[in-house]
Amino acid sequence: MSEDRRARGRAAYASQFRLSEDDAERYLVDRYGAAFAEEALNAAAGAWGAPDDPLTPRERSLIVVAALAAQGGVEERLRGHVRWAVDHGATRAELEALAGVLAVYAGYPRASVALEVVREELDRLEAER
Repeated sequence: MSEDRRARGRAAYASQFRLSEDDAERYLVDRYGAAFAEEALNAAAGAWGAPDDPLTPRERSLIVVAALAAQGGVEERLRGHVRWAVDHGATRAELEALAGVLAVYAGYPRASVALEVVREELDRLEAER
C-alpha cells in the first residue's frame, strides 16, 4: 500500500475513532491484528479518502448508516457511524428519516432496531454537549 493511501486510511480511522492517527492504527492492530489492520486501512483510504471523491463525507456517512442498518446485527458498528455522521453534519431529522425509508426497503425489524440505536447515540451526543 502506498504511503499516501496508508495516510488517508489512518486519517479516516482517526477521525472516526476520535483518536490520533498513530493511536487509531495501534487500536486496529491491538484489537484485530496486523493483517486485518492493514486491510482496514487500505479499505478506509478508498472509501473515505479518495482525492477525486464526488460524495461529501456527510453523504458518505448517511450511505454507511443506511447500509449498516439494512444489514442488521451490527449495532455496535452502527453506533460509531451515527456519531461520525453527526460529525460530518448529518442531523437528527435526516437520520430518523433514513430509518423510515429503510422500514419499507429493508424491513421494519431492522429499521426499528437501527432507529433505536440512532436515537440512543443522538441522545448521548446531546447529553455530552
